[in-house]
Amino acid sequence: MSENARPAKVEINQLYFSYTGTQPYVLQDINLLIEPGEYISVVGDNGSGKSTLMRLLLGFLKPQKGRITVRAQRLAYVPQKNDFSNAAFPITVYEMMNAYRKLLKLKSRSCIQAALTQVGMQEQTRALMGTLSGGQHQKILIARALLGQPDLLILDEPSTGVDLDSQHEIYSFLKKLNREQGLTLISVEHNLDAALANSTQIYHISAGQGHLCSPDQYAAELLHRQRSLS
Repeated sequence: MSENARPAKVEINQLYFSYTGTQPYVLQDINLLIEPGEYISVVGDNGSGKSTLMRLLLGFLKPQKGRITVRAQRLAYVPQKNDFSNAAFPITVYEMMNAYRKLLKLKSRSCIQAALTQVGMQEQTRALMGTLSGGQHQKILIARALLGQPDLLILDEPSTGVDLDSQHEIYSFLKKLNREQGLTLISVEHNLDAALANSTQIYHISAGQGHLCSPDQYAAELLHRQRSLS
């Protein structure tokens, strides 16, 4: 995060959303306050509305009711998949990073090497994106997001298609960004172990409604659920 940036803050008030514009709502009466410097993992079953909430935060969708307020100077997004992962698409790591640099209108190219170094991928500048492993690919996407020195980073299931060692490296890095640099993170997660180990708060969505709790509280809820089913 830039030294001059103000920590990001997100407020969601009485949000309702439906893809049809009418009931039933995919998300209903969502109220969420994300304070500066939080690391929020959004969890829930498939189809619960996690990805929909992420798209609303990014501005790709608009709510039918309610309000979303994102106070961030610079927001960055790390997708789950990318067209550059196709081995037939002939683009190098540097070319992809440089294209994004130009999109952000950053003058110096030194930010590319700096971002790649942050994620330990500085030796891969000439590698084709399609030849990278899942873990390497995800690290590059994170490096790309960091080019603009965001104060809010939104990630879509960052461990999908990533080996266990790379998962550990990626989550350790994200936790470091959050704890040491104060970067606000929102991560849509299917990896509950990672969410419990790294988040400052868990936002659980079920049947279109959500509640915020600590990782310890959520772990206790999971244990209670498991015991109820046994």
